Amino acid sequence: MFLTISTTGTPERPATDLGFLLHKHPERAQAFSTSHGIAHVLYPEATAERCTAALLLEVDPVALVRRGKGKGRGGAPDAALAQYVNDRPYAASSLLAVALAQVFKTALHGQCRALPERAAAPLPLRIEVPVLPARGGAELVRELFGPLGWTTVDAEPVALDAEFPEWGDSRYVRLVLEGEGLRLADALNQLYVLLPVLDDAKHYWVAPDEVDKLLRAGDGWLAAHPRRELITHRYLARRRSLAREASERLELVRLAEADGLDVEDVDNAVDEASDTEQRPVPLAEHRRAAILAALRAAGAARVLDLGCGQGQLVQALLKDARFTEIVGVDVSVRALAVAARRLHLDRMGERQAARVKLIQGSLAYTDKRLGGYDAAVLSEVIEHLDLPRLPALEYAVFGAARPRTVVVTTPNVEYNVRWETLPAGHVRHGDHRFEWTRAEFREWADAVAGRYGYAVEFAPVGADDPEVGAPTQMAVFTRAGEGDEQTTTKKQEEDRA
Repeated sequence: MFLTISTTGTPERPATDLGFLLHKHPERAQAFSTSHGIAHVLYPEATAERCTAALLLEVDPVALVRRGKGKGRGGAPDAALAQYVNDRPYAASSLLAVALAQVFKTALHGQCRALPERAAAPLPLRIEVPVLPARGGAELVRELFGPLGWTTVDAEPVALDAEFPEWGDSRYVRLVLEGEGLRLADALNQLYVLLPVLDDAKHYWVAPDEVDKLLRAGDGWLAAHPRRELITHRYLARRRSLAREASERLELVRLAEADGLDVEDVDNAVDEASDTEQRPVPLAEHRRAAILAALRAAGAARVLDLGCGQGQLVQALLKDARFTEIVGVDVSVRALAVAARRLHLDRMGERQAARVKLIQGSLAYTDKRLGGYDAAVLSEVIEHLDLPRLPALEYAVFGAARPRTVVVTTPNVEYNVRWETLPAGHVRHGDHRFEWTRAEFREWADAVAGRYGYAVEFAPVGADDPEVGAPTQMAVFTRAGEGDEQTTTKKQEEDRA
């Protein structure tokens, strides 16, 4: 199998700089041992105006059979003859991707001590793969490479036999990529991921560490790719658990990039046990009890726990049969993983499992999945947002999702003087962006209710101090007109009974 990388240059910036970037001298032909054969690197042309590096992989068919343990091409359970007669020595696949990563390892990481500025800058590139398996055809090739910055993505189908055109095309294409806006490292990483994706097979067992490899190679382009789901499923050999983990982590990357934040700043779920409240567990229980009481009073059956964290409230809702559908939403992958373990989702009975779902999402964006629910809970959530981001959450919940009831709890900053262990002027948790007085919370809640057509009532949560109020304050929003409608419906049910 064969791959060429070409670039052009000028006398001031010669094309032969490609040798520095690939760490392979243009005047030498080099050979490298791989697990399935010998990889050769040579330069068919090397001038200041144009330079081409070629990677030729000679596959050892005996080694391929032995390492594949007789399971046919790429380890797939094909017919027994496939282990001896197959396209592996000729068509680009995961074998070539692994050789690419091994031979050009430093270039894949974008490193070049001799010319660091060239490694960091886009190059005019032309990459050609003469024979590439494409399960999905030339159109899929264009869908995968098209959004990645190439000006030309030419996927020409290879005929089954040029002498017999009536036989039609094979599943192989001749791929040519051309562009001037990509770094060499970007191009190599794209090939490393997409060659086995297009082939839809791997010659080795896909272990959990493949997720890290995928995210490393896909950094900067995979999270926002329109065919991300197909890429992750095929690259990870359709192992659902690994594909799900990769998708969750990539979604976190996408959300962080959209907000211009680091992933660590987004994936910052707060453990209730780390709360600086004097007696955090009793107050957390008071909160959950108050929320459950408000939801029961509202007659809610289908409930959203927005910013569900580690799933404590979801767990409490599951214990009450009147809540028939419970959806926990959080931006943090780690928090959702903890919640899944807390709820024992992997061992939960079918009927119980049908009542609960955990999904990843950002509350700063509208989400069609959140529409049509009876109630939504924002328990100790709003204070984790920067104030300029709060209107986006308000619209996403009250304007777009529009549940019948919304329950919001947040710390009462006036009560902070009662915590002996909390220094004056400090918020209760390091991730709190603000903490409101009772008057500030009421002003905000009244304004939101007025803008989006809700009525709102307030209640203290925890011991209500006569001077500074309760440690937690709660607002219960009811969509305008819903209260009368619920009363009428309840009365009609009573009359029928």
